[in-house]
Amino acid sequence: MLSPTERFSNRVENYIKYRPSYPAALIDLLESECQLTPASLVADIGSGTGLLTKLFLDNGNTVFGVEPNAEMRAAAETLLNAYPNFVSVAAPAEATTLAAEQVDFVTAGQAFHWFDIVAALQEFRRILKPQGWIVLVWNMRRHDDPFQSAYEQLVKRHSQEYSAVNHKRINDHVLSEIMGPDMRLTTLDNEQILDYEGIKGRLLSASYAPLEGQAGHQAMLDDLLAIFEQYQQAGRVRFTYRTNVYYTQNPQLAKA
Repeated sequence: MLSPTERFSNRVENYIKYRPSYPAALIDLLESECQLTPASLVADIGSGTGLLTKLFLDNGNTVFGVEPNAEMRAAAETLLNAYPNFVSVAAPAEATTLAAEQVDFVTAGQAFHWFDIVAALQEFRRILKPQGWIVLVWNMRRHDDPFQSAYEQLVKRHSQEYSAVNHKRINDHVLSEIMGPDMRLTTLDNEQILDYEGIKGRLLSASYAPLEGQAGHQAMLDDLLAIFEQYQQAGRVRFTYRTNVYYTQNPQLAKA
């Protein structure tokens, strides 16, 4: 398999157009639970094209977008160039190049499962201020309606890598052991309404989906069109998510 740094290089366009953002309620949560203010400094690790970064920029925060993938980072620099409080950093999660005790929040959206977890957490603790917070966020696809259940089965059927790279292997139990007993979890609602091009682009933005020219690509799209036509209403399908937000203050590295 490609390394985590390389595997999204040829998916940037679909990622920008079709990946879901994060609900605005995330900012409200961090304001009430973690004392987030517009003056808080944020290091968004594995920031990609800037989906989570933008949420904090719109809140007035200065954000260090730490991203090792050149193509993803360049996309973020283009998309977020109107924000003077955005700082693009070419670095991995395990060695961000930021100063010790520099930031109030370390965040990772849809990325933590790609990191060397022990090394990354040590780096997070190094760059956090003494009362700083780690916030890990995932948009988790729901499977509780017929279309999304069929979509999940399609992904399992056509992707040889899905089980190996699926972020759900980082579950609540694993995170509580890593982040310590003070870890909190809040779940928010999120959704996309997508036409066929949208659901196709959403699928192809995933690192495990075979791309054009790769084995299984066309068969996967044929199946996707079939389930879309079966479940669409007025040319659209509703894609719903649980946005899981894990957060902790002054985390202790409980287990390697």
